[in-house]
Amino acid sequence: MTSNVGGTDRILRIVAGLVLIALAATGVVGAWGYLGVIVLATGVFSFCGAYALLGINTCAMKPAEEEKAQ
Repeated sequence: MTSNVGGTDRILRIVAGLVLIALAATGVVGAWGYLGVIVLATGVFSFCGAYALLGINTCAMKPAEEEKAQ
């Protein structure tokens, strides 16, 4: 599983996930707010399945550059 979620995207996903979970836990939004767990997980693990299917990569380094760097 190669990272396909970069810096700013990752931070926004983590913040948005935490906000959605908090809003759902306090009853401000409905149970759909717990979908924030998925958003949070994609930020924490730096991998988004939808990005993989669509061929999107917001990481600064391309996969070939990552292999050379290691």
